[in-house]
Amino acid sequence: MPELPEVETVRRGLAPAMVGARFSRVTLRRANLRFPFPERFTARLEGRTVSTLARRAKYLTAELDSGETLIMHLGMSGRFDVAMPDGSNTAPGDFYLDGAQGQPKHDHVVMAMGNGAIITYNDARRFGFMDLVPTETLAACRHFSRMGIEPLGADLTGEAIARLFRGKVAPLKAALLDQRLIAGLGNIYVCEALHRAGLHPEAAAGMLAKADGTPTPKARRLATVIRQVLTEAVAAGGSTLRDYAHPDGGTGAFQQAFRVYDRVGEACRTRGCAGSIGRIVQAGRSTFFCATCQPARTRIVAMPRPKGS
Repeated sequence: MPELPEVETVRRGLAPAMVGARFSRVTLRRANLRFPFPERFTARLEGRTVSTLARRAKYLTAELDSGETLIMHLGMSGRFDVAMPDGSNTAPGDFYLDGAQGQPKHDHVVMAMGNGAIITYNDARRFGFMDLVPTETLAACRHFSRMGIEPLGADLTGEAIARLFRGKVAPLKAALLDQRLIAGLGNIYVCEALHRAGLHPEAAAGMLAKADGTPTPKARRLATVIRQVLTEAVAAGGSTLRDYAHPDGGTGAFQQAFRVYDRVGEACRTRGCAGSIGRIVQAGRSTFFCATCQPARTRIVAMPRPKGS
């Protein structure tokens, strides 16, 4: 599934074709993706202009001049192909690495824009979806009402991590993947950030808060490296693993900089470390880490949250 850097890369690729452009014609080639399309979906889009194209966690949000916002989620295999009015096609083929995605039979939504661009949404597994909600209630809609803070920008700090994780005995990796706490983090970038921060993925999340609720140095370090990892990944165009490609048809390059993810048995890339990368399974998902750089403690007990807090 595309994670935050991949979705941000898609947003940047779509912006030239969408922002300031009007939906001239929207064609649905099926009645549903993961969920049915909203009632009168095409009629509510056609004739409307996209004011802004933003990202919230792993979602794309296109604000319309009608007072509604189009929400788009890529699911497991969703992608956008963009044909520009100058005749260039920014996804001129199948760029999914397993060779099974991007085929025309999976083109489910075609958006003809007033500027001449044609945007096609392709989704082989149909786990993505689109929705329309009133812009004024966007933050309170069912997709975002319980969503946590954004990991890019000023909201993610050591203080925020201490506040969110205080008293939690859940494994640190599980807490970081909890979208109700921090929105947009996924398996790849959590593994990479924990390695840079020198934190074991099975450590109790609450150990990042002191007894008085203030952040430990490790909490501040984790906030910093999360932003670093995500920023580097966005700059690299995300990570291409098996079946993901972004709108210009290229593949992300951040996987070349992986320090731990999918590198079982390989040498740790930390300077001076003689360890190798191991793998454990947490909640059914692979976790990659270096036991030398990220040592486990004999027992980590989270400080309890004070009553009434």
